[in-house]
Amino acid sequence: MPANIKMRAKLNDGVTEIKAIMSHPMETGRRKDDHDRLIPPHFIQLVNVSLNGRVALEAQWGTGVSKNPYLTFYLTNAQVGDIVKLTWYDNLGNSESQEIAVVQG
Repeated sequence: MPANIKMRAKLNDGVTEIKAIMSHPMETGRRKDDHDRLIPPHFIQLVNVSLNGRVALEAQWGTGVSKNPYLTFYLTNAQVGDIVKLTWYDNLGNSESQEIAVVQG
């Protein structure tokens, strides 16, 4: 599975908008392949976001989230140059992280 996260963080008028897209198959375990066999579940269970090493967001996900999930959220206490780090963990023990600096929007 090619795992990656694409992110951007832009500060405008004191509010930082963070957008992230995570490449992940997000299989529910209920879909069948071409040979009528169930495809095993494979989905992101936990998403952690930190701002300069301090927790900013934690989300628990399940099988109801679509393939290649897209996440947008806002922070009010970030400054230009601050580091936003997003890490996800899936039900098979895989994880992926990405860091980005906040830029002026």
